[in-house]
Amino acid sequence: MKMLLFVVWALLALILCPVHISGVAEESFEVSVWPNQALVEFGQSLVVNCSTTCPDPGPSGIETFLKKTQVGKGPQWKEFLLEDVTENSILQCFFSCSGIQKDTSLGITVYQPPEQVILELQPAWVAVDEAFTVKCHVPSVAPLESLTLALLQGNQELHRKNFMSLAVASQRAEVIISVRAQRENDRCNFSCRAELDLSLQGGSLFQGSSPIKILRIFEFSQTPHIWVSSLLEVGMAETVSCEVARVFPAKEVIFHMFLEDQELSSFLSWEGDTAWANATFRAMEAGDQELSCLASLGPMEQKTRKLVHSYSFPPPILELKESYPLAGTDINVTCSGHVLTSPSPTLRLQGAPDLPAPGESAWLLLTAREEDDGRNFSCEASLEVQGQWLMKTTVIQLHVLYKPRLEESSCPGKQTWLEGMEHTLACVPKGNPAPALVCTWNGVVFDLEVPQNATQNHTGTYCCTATNQLGSVSKDIAVIVQGLDEGISSALFVVIT
Repeated sequence: MKMLLFVVWALLALILCPVHISGVAEESFEVSVWPNQALVEFGQSLVVNCSTTCPDPGPSGIETFLKKTQVGKGPQWKEFLLEDVTENSILQCFFSCSGIQKDTSLGITVYQPPEQVILELQPAWVAVDEAFTVKCHVPSVAPLESLTLALLQGNQELHRKNFMSLAVASQRAEVIISVRAQRENDRCNFSCRAELDLSLQGGSLFQGSSPIKILRIFEFSQTPHIWVSSLLEVGMAETVSCEVARVFPAKEVIFHMFLEDQELSSFLSWEGDTAWANATFRAMEAGDQELSCLASLGPMEQKTRKLVHSYSFPPPILELKESYPLAGTDINVTCSGHVLTSPSPTLRLQGAPDLPAPGESAWLLLTAREEDDGRNFSCEASLEVQGQWLMKTTVIQLHVLYKPRLEESSCPGKQTWLEGMEHTLACVPKGNPAPALVCTWNGVVFDLEVPQNATQNHTGTYCCTATNQLGSVSKDIAVIVQGLDEGISSALFVVIT
């Protein structure tokens, strides 16, 4: 019995001794994972390979909350596909060898490039010396600690911010600065540049930029002023001007002008920091009316109003009973106010002996004479409107018809020509209608338009006849042609005398 126990113990010792030696060797096996650091774009997949140095590994695999699929294996390795990676995580890769399990971890970092960079200017139009905010944010970017945001004005960097210190868990990928507006900032370009530097994690540098935003600066502190006459005559063209001073930029001011509810067509002008608009309009009815001007620049608008008074005052009516009377005819001249004039004007007729009573016409009775031909009569009407005296005048010309006359002053009966000099027969008839003049010499019609080179043959008597619709008149004109020496002697005699 003792011998049997010894044999069993010896056999157990022989069996256990090799196992103990092999266990010591298998305890030194290693577990590794590839890649040794993982950088995965948001939503993408990752292939992970777990391997061991154990010659005959036991149970193995990976532990992760990510969706995994084994896509390959070998005696000492396994390969897994991780899909739709959206969060940072730590993956555990494990192998067991002779009852001993070892594992190693893999940190998976998810990144999102700054594909959308948003810049906001608040407000888009800023008054001079007021503060405005420049804000940049990136809605989807990771990891935040690798991000840098830079605010740019043109090519100049205004501010830079990184997110390496994440003291606040809810920190957002944004940067905000406040700037005081100056005129030189007008139309400046603002932009934001985002940089995601993953070089420390074995990745690349990703960049993104916002669309450019243009800042508008304005100054608009004064109320518009309307320049227009306070009295407007119905039907007459009037000019109204609306002006704004100390405004910037002046050339961008928009004007809208109205007469009551009717918008006027205006034309913009500007110089320096002053802008104005001019419009031409006609008031079509009498009474008080409102002119208004609305000026706007960017987000601001200001309106001003002015009350004007429209009046109706057509020129007075001046009438002749007969516009073309015969000489010796009695004519009546009447001066009256227009029916549209209110109240009735005060009238004055030139030449009338008395002023008429208010509302009555002025008149004048006279006998037409030849010397009245071409005489002007004037009718003046005066009207008081809003404390101002206004005056309108109508003028009419009298045309007196009379027979032709050949007066000595304009048609001398004796005319002297110098031999060898050019002369024309001097004779201008009077009459209304204007008479036609025909002159004959020795029975032949003499051309009064063509100058004649005077000779002794031009000496003689010329007969001139003036004719119009009322009659005719004739006159003989004696022409004497003197020699040149005789003419000079006569001239010298006149000078000496």
